[in-house]
Amino acid sequence: MKIKLLSALFTLLITSFIYGQGSAGEGAKFEYRNLIDLPTAGILQKGNVSVTSDLMAAGVLISKIEVGTFENISFGISYGGSNLIGTGMPKWYKLPAVNFRFRMFDESISYPTFTLGFDSQGKGEYFDSSSRYDLKSPGFFAAASKNFSFLGYLSLHGVLNYSLEHKDGDNFANLMIGVEKTIGKRVSFLMEYDFAFNDNKSRNFGKGDGYLNVGVRWAMAEGFTLGVDLRDLLSNKKWSPGSADRAFKLEYIQSI
Repeated sequence: MKIKLLSALFTLLITSFIYGQGSAGEGAKFEYRNLIDLPTAGILQKGNVSVTSDLMAAGVLISKIEVGTFENISFGISYGGSNLIGTGMPKWYKLPAVNFRFRMFDESISYPTFTLGFDSQGKGEYFDSSSRYDLKSPGFFAAASKNFSFLGYLSLHGVLNYSLEHKDGDNFANLMIGVEKTIGKRVSFLMEYDFAFNDNKSRNFGKGDGYLNVGVRWAMAEGFTLGVDLRDLLSNKKWSPGSADRAFKLEYIQSI
């Protein structure tokens, strides 16, 4: 009996890894809500729950839960801190962050998907003196996404955003662009560029070159997607040692 049970569990696990699907590749079952840092026009469908963890440089760990509450509306909450991995005293973020999305228009042949939202979760260490994260939160944003059939799928993304983190004196509106290219049924390549118009005047943060990030997503099992990212390829951060930050992302989505 035990052997049959273990055999059944093993078969279920293998089947999940062979046929399971997450949010990457041509066979993706779920939409991206973010590429790497860029918020897309994707939304979590009604009845779905997502749990995401980001592991980044400086021991940063951010966990987020999102819920698709109504048709074309989702919301979530996230929390984390820096120096959580490694040695020394962890530095937790001051407050949890919230995010909200409302899809105004679905994609058509002529028009992209268009979504309005708000996300107060920045990335990296939080600096109390400037009331901001290393990488500012998107804040209020308007995102458009369009998919094309090209050796699988090619998706283009554009975002206009205004962050509420502007006590550093840099409160300009910002622009981000990004692209996803599927590679087979289960893998996607991501690239995004944040112009960082709202992060180029501070003496301590951005140099004015913007943030260029690349990443890979793998739909590794049913509902699970694993991501590996290289962030800040242009070494825009003034304290950067000259090489890109390495980061990992794990996402799980389940219907309820």
